Amino acid sequence: MDETPQDPDEIVADAPAEDMPGNGEAVPASESQSDLPDTRVVREAAPAHHEEDEYRWHTGMNRPTGVQDAVEFIDVHKAFGRNKILKGLNMGLPDDKISMILGPSGTGKSVCIKHMVGLLYPDQGDVLVHGESVPHMHDDELFDMRKKFGVLFQDGALFGSMNLLDNVAFPLRQHTDKSEEEILSIVDRRLTEVGLQEAGDKMPNELSGGMRKRAGFARALVLDPSIVLFDEPDSGLDPVRTALLCELIQEIHEENQGCYCVITHDIMSARRVAEYIAVLWRGRIVEAGPAEELFDSDNAFVRQFLSGESQGPLGME
Repeated sequence: MDETPQDPDEIVADAPAEDMPGNGEAVPASESQSDLPDTRVVREAAPAHHEEDEYRWHTGMNRPTGVQDAVEFIDVHKAFGRNKILKGLNMGLPDDKISMILGPSGTGKSVCIKHMVGLLYPDQGDVLVHGESVPHMHDDELFDMRKKFGVLFQDGALFGSMNLLDNVAFPLRQHTDKSEEEILSIVDRRLTEVGLQEAGDKMPNELSGGMRKRAGFARALVLDPSIVLFDEPDSGLDPVRTALLCELIQEIHEENQGCYCVITHDIMSARRVAEYIAVLWRGRIVEAGPAEELFDSDNAFVRQFLSGESQGPLGME
């Protein structure tokens, strides 16, 4: 005999024994239902989480630049405990161009820098610098590879106990056999490039935020690196000094060339100096390519982020 289907609103799960009165014994019909604990558990379907929804805006499109990549990320995964940061990152940074990795805060931009210089290793995948695998390098190879890099940290990362001249000279004294006369000549040239030629005897606490950034830039350049990394160089700077720092990055890149990579979420800086842009979100590249093409992208996320609009795929999550 067919049973009449129940109303879905009346379907409940059986209550666990420990939640029932009388330690699982039947409740007499005479007891008022209002005196009993509500043991009904409505069965609701758990919200489905589909990767295709999470990455629906990630075309992964990498528009060609016509030059070889200095740094490549190949299907890189990285997690800290249960927190997955990079989730299959594929990205290249072209040689002899100013590249910018853009994306919301906390999306893994600075983690990328640490992988490039071998401070972090991927859980899966590979990172190549000039075609050589960083995770597979021996310690001495890694040490030599790092000499290819100059790094400008967010706050300049100057040694507080050294004056400006000694701060900038530090990498030369540590990693080369150059004479003190050669070292001072190189330091003087780099300090002149960043407009600090008269500030060599000053201590870091005597410098403004913008001066510390420029001093960190000078120190990043003294070993003539082929790759220079800038980790949020505009943080803590007012708009005018940010614009001046961007001009300085452009001027020095024109003179020295090489792969310059700027990690930021400042769109105005990207408009000023970026030649190549990679938009990073949820541990993967949404789109990448020449800057002028990215600013004209019809991808909803890229368009929203690069225009700073409130409406679009990116919310407050």
